[in-house]
Amino acid sequence: MNVSTGLLVAMIGFSGGIGLGLAARIGRFCTLGAIEDAIFSGDLKRLRSWALAMAVAITGTWALDAGGFIQIENSFYLASTINLPSLVAGGLMFGVGMALVGTCGYGALARVGGGDLKSLVIVLVIGVSAYMASGGLTAFARVSWLEPLAFSLPAQQSLPALAQDLTGLSFARIAPLAVAAMLAIWCFKDPDFRNAPRPVIAGAGVGLMIVLGWFATGTVGNDPFDQQRLVSYTFVRPLGDTLVYLMTFTGASINFGIGATLGVIAGSAIGSLAKGEFRWEACDDARELKRQIFGGFLMGTGGLLALGCTVGQGLSAVSVLALSAPVVLASIFAGAWLGLMYLVEGTVGDALRNLTRWRLGN
Repeated sequence: MNVSTGLLVAMIGFSGGIGLGLAARIGRFCTLGAIEDAIFSGDLKRLRSWALAMAVAITGTWALDAGGFIQIENSFYLASTINLPSLVAGGLMFGVGMALVGTCGYGALARVGGGDLKSLVIVLVIGVSAYMASGGLTAFARVSWLEPLAFSLPAQQSLPALAQDLTGLSFARIAPLAVAAMLAIWCFKDPDFRNAPRPVIAGAGVGLMIVLGWFATGTVGNDPFDQQRLVSYTFVRPLGDTLVYLMTFTGASINFGIGATLGVIAGSAIGSLAKGEFRWEACDDARELKRQIFGGFLMGTGGLLALGCTVGQGLSAVSVLALSAPVVLASIFAGAWLGLMYLVEGTVGDALRNLTRWRLGN
């Protein structure tokens, strides 16, 4: 039986997605959860777990590049054109939407695996709205208002490449190791984190899955007769791709993102069943459902504008040291903070007025 390159890459994406689903369900690996813990209780363990995933992903990804297994410069995150207004606007929208629904796209998939039907609604809305922003109704605003604001850089968006262009010195091998080391030191200098095996294992495991994604598409997918796009895990546009694939199976091609999406659901289902936590849930009332739909729309649209989600920009783009990653991450954090304040205060005005009095650990 001949297995196509696309199917083979999707199968690897599915296996890594299982790992991500288990990390979310068993390791409590969650972006919004990490932000909430930091803001409301001063607990940084889950934020450190995310930073550890970054460190592992950076180290492994650049090791693949150094070994000739992948060519990082082929990643779309490192294009020489950047659109900062789109990245910031998209990140803010995604962060607010994430706060309104209580999780990100990756987290919503993990919740679907645990039987959460309202998260199924979120996943559907994210997928549809991402496609709308890509080439549908809302794409008109993106093309008319945001695309003209893009500008070209003197080099690729890779931070080492930009540093080399500015200084004339090569940072291709030093910069990734330095960034990864600083992240790891910040993580393990905290004794509470060092003594908490669950977030340590979850963070390291998620970072390895990002590396697996690059290996799958950059090495296994490097087929001259069926070339696959160099990508790793992200959960905005692939949700829409998965919906289209399920609806047009006989006329569609499977890819890494589709396998990854289904893998997260499967992994979370395995974890929830193993822990005895699988249960069917739905929205309590129409008001909650309305918030889920609106938040999902913001995440799908914003994630498309920002070229990724908390996993796509927060881990995959970080792993190649893309300039877009810190911009989008800061915007998502700000949007999530504003959204959480809105939920606490009750109105947008009160949220904005009282935002400044909040601090980490307040």
